[in-house]
Amino acid sequence: MKTDHIFFDARFIRYDHHDGISRFSAGLFAALSRRTKVTAIISDTRQLLKLPRGCDYIMANDPTSLKELFVARILNRAGAKVVFSPMQTMGSWSRKYRLILTLHDLIYYRHPAPPSEFNWVIRVGWRLFHLVYWPQRLFLNRADAVATVSNTSRRLMLEHRLTKRPISVIYNAAGSFTEDEANPAPASRPRDEQRLVYMGSFMDYKNVEVLIDGMKFLPDYELHLLSRIQPERRIQLEARIKPGSGNVIFHNGVSENEYHKQLDQAVALVSGSRDEGFGIPLIESMSRGVPVVVSDIEIFKEIGADVALFFDQENPEDFADKVRELESNPAWIERGIASRNHAEQFNWDRSAGDLIEMISRL
Repeated sequence: MKTDHIFFDARFIRYDHHDGISRFSAGLFAALSRRTKVTAIISDTRQLLKLPRGCDYIMANDPTSLKELFVARILNRAGAKVVFSPMQTMGSWSRKYRLILTLHDLIYYRHPAPPSEFNWVIRVGWRLFHLVYWPQRLFLNRADAVATVSNTSRRLMLEHRLTKRPISVIYNAAGSFTEDEANPAPASRPRDEQRLVYMGSFMDYKNVEVLIDGMKFLPDYELHLLSRIQPERRIQLEARIKPGSGNVIFHNGVSENEYHKQLDQAVALVSGSRDEGFGIPLIESMSRGVPVVVSDIEIFKEIGADVALFFDQENPEDFADKVRELESNPAWIERGIASRNHAEQFNWDRSAGDLIEMISRL
């Protein structure tokens, strides 16, 4: 199929700060626009702040509105031939175009708590939706093709028979760095503060506990927890810090620039998660030449391959042992260079090319 004009559902882009879907949308849209004509479908003109200046766009309803049932009428009138959405919920009734929907992962079937910013009606619907698989099948089978962001998710989608449509992998990628934020490969291992960085939420399945417990075996290290945290959860985690452990520092949220600075000063990015949808922080760290020490789960194995160091997520001492493997300067430099080279495969230009190829097969 000809791919000279793609309508891209950009209504999930957050104009204040990116979440996962927002970053995926903005990064992929920018790369696509360098290859072909792309029209953004937006619901708020502030979303244009996160898109290339001067891009084409059309206005549509908020994707959580009941008007979403009839969004295809707007796209039909606009002459759309191919529409890509980074979500699976886009309305499709009476559409006259080819439609690609995206299911990023299946993590909410295992951990069904909805995002807190949704109203109570959506939160109730969210939980009901993820109790069984058949509603997802109805959503995905409305499309002509389905995208996902990893081979791990694709395997699970096939295992649970979530769609009869062809499934293609359009990899997620790290955010694009400006020249000020980009950095050369580190010349040597940090020798001042022995800083370990964690970027992620504090939900139970993230298993931050194993990192804190592991600091008992790393008394000369610092664990920097960068994300926002609820006071009650912080109290729970602080109670696990043992006397003589390495220092545990709660930042309670950092800016993008501060995040990059934390990475550039780190010995490693760490995560003990028992489950993940993808793992953008791994790519962000590896792309800056900083090794990653992470739990031995399938999606991290896919992303980290043979350049990450993996530990048993139920064993704090194993976590500490893997960190210690990076203590020599040659070992750290070698692992950092390999990480940087490996991270190059996760980039928006490649993902845009994969999407265009996917469309061409429709």
